[in-house]
Amino acid sequence: MELCTTEGYGKVTIEAIAARSGVSKKTIYRWWPAKGAVVLEAMVEMVGEVTQFPDTGDIVTDLRNQMIAVVDYFMTGPRAAVYAGIIAETQHDEALARNLLEQLLEPRIRAAQERLRRARDQGQFAPDADLEMAVDLLYGPIYYRLLLHLGAYSHKQIGALIDLVIGSLGPVRPAGPPPVQ
Repeated sequence: MELCTTEGYGKVTIEAIAARSGVSKKTIYRWWPAKGAVVLEAMVEMVGEVTQFPDTGDIVTDLRNQMIAVVDYFMTGPRAAVYAGIIAETQHDEALARNLLEQLLEPRIRAAQERLRRARDQGQFAPDADLEMAVDLLYGPIYYRLLLHLGAYSHKQIGALIDLVIGSLGPVRPAGPPPVQ
């Protein structure tokens, strides 16, 4: 990953990875089919706590904290170009696309949906809110800006995006137990 952030994803080769790691190209190819697979594995290992969803009981605060961490980590600085490079490569590499979905994206999508589900169950928005659509609406614009080189959202813009999406999910009430009926 360090090599990609210093040299740029497009310029990194298996030869360069082998030289940096002190192993042969043959060893690298024994474990990974291509550069994208090596870099994806490094990314998956690095994400850890950055993509975790806190649960303070307040969905807006939790989304804001998580989305700011994701944008600051993945969508700014040299990592942004690496991530965009991996995504671009998935357009021509089905195995890499499948691995990106399975290893990096789908677990985080499920975590986001689960956090939204808990908020919905707590009455923080409408019981019929479409959680899959909500996740797409929250994170889609971030990827749009990454892939079109429009720059990452500011923390203020992330807050506005969250407010817009959560506001569309129906009536919001403060976190806590549902009202007694």
